[in-house]
Amino acid sequence: MAPMYAVIMAGGGGTRLWPLSRPEMPKPFLPLLGDRTLLQMTVDRLVGHPELDLARSDIYVVTDRRYKAIVAAQLPGIEIIAEPIGRNTAAAIALAAVTINRPLDEVMVVLPADHAIEREWVFRSVLGSAATLAAGSFGITHPLVTLGIQVDRPSTDYGYLLPDLARGEELDGLAAYPLLGFEEKPNPTRALELLELPGVAWNAGIFAWRRRAIRDALQRYTGLVTLFEPVVGHTALDAAYDRLKPISIDYAVMEGAARDHHVVMAAMSVGWSDLGSWSALLEAIGAQGTGRVIQAGDRAEALPGDLIVETIDGRLVLSDGPRHILASTPSALLSGAWQSRPAVEGLLDRVARQEVRS
Repeated sequence: MAPMYAVIMAGGGGTRLWPLSRPEMPKPFLPLLGDRTLLQMTVDRLVGHPELDLARSDIYVVTDRRYKAIVAAQLPGIEIIAEPIGRNTAAAIALAAVTINRPLDEVMVVLPADHAIEREWVFRSVLGSAATLAAGSFGITHPLVTLGIQVDRPSTDYGYLLPDLARGEELDGLAAYPLLGFEEKPNPTRALELLELPGVAWNAGIFAWRRRAIRDALQRYTGLVTLFEPVVGHTALDAAYDRLKPISIDYAVMEGAARDHHVVMAAMSVGWSDLGSWSALLEAIGAQGTGRVIQAGDRAEALPGDLIVETIDGRLVLSDGPRHILASTPSALLSGAWQSRPAVEGLLDRVARQEVRS
């Protein structure tokens, strides 16, 4: 296995999980699946296991400066790279690539802090194989490796990976392919078209690459390395961030790198979820029903068997349908979730206790 370290991206608005997730306490810092927060669970699944040779000293967390104290409290001793302000994943990864003083040929694994993984030991094995691919594969000296999830519906919430199936290989049971194309979040018509393509996968937002490879790619497609290198550790970094427009690594680098044949996809089946909606969260905690956010000022109708999550006097409150909803603050309507009320109550109780501790 190639020498490696992990960069965890922690932040984001989590707007599709309002009112659980809020700007002052985003999704990664909440105990949605148990007593540990999603950020803590991300580190737990990486460190101290035989499938990966990673210690806590190999873990770095990139976060918005306003969350630095939260990360430090939840992960004592872990190195934190604080951004002046969140500018999406391209800036976060560029800052990590410039700031972390590790050998250029070591593999940097990059992953979000707010995903759920069912088969964690398989996931660790996948990361180890991805690191091997990142050290050189398919005739690419410094490939950018991305992990793909099998597509099961025409979603517009994920980027899509289009592999070259004719050139696929297997590494330690992991199917890998050079990438023909990388398409970020399509419209509904294109999502239906992509669903029919053989081998197409969703982008999981999990990457592996040598530090040298991602620095070169960031410089080629964005110029962020030249922008950040002179100002890291100085107040001038704030001014550099002020000039940036938020852009994902997918748009900024991966689409162009795939066109230039520098990207490799590894197919991953580990019980992955990005917990990106109330429906996904309900499924992850074993609850029935589907959920959606009702924005402030909007009206909705809760039916018998529905649950409503709202904030009243600063507290999360759970109530039953049927009733009219006129949300003064963002609320969540959980359709058909009444039989799973204890699971939802437990979720709200965990989040409330976390807020008290914070």
